[in-house]
Amino acid sequence: MAVFAVQYTYIDDAQRLATFRPEHREHLAELLREGTLLLSGPLDDGSEALLIVVADSAEDALAKLDGDPFKRERVIIDRVAREWKIVIGELPGA
Repeated sequence: MAVFAVQYTYIDDAQRLATFRPEHREHLAELLREGTLLLSGPLDDGSEALLIVVADSAEDALAKLDGDPFKRERVIIDRVAREWKIVIGELPGA
């Protein structure tokens, strides 16, 4: 298993994001409880987010996030997963 930084880019529709945010956060909380998700949160103005995921590959990291209600509702317009090799420090579960 490796650690991946996944970046989401959202549509420019704050109301639509707000509508599905509670379900999105509950889904992420479930992934956290199972050990797939380590960290998650918005970047800058909230038009993007960073999720830290444990997976076998970048493709697997994205697949593990496929059940996200934000993806289902098409509020994510781009997702990019990159392996993150932690050199200094530790992440819980990594």
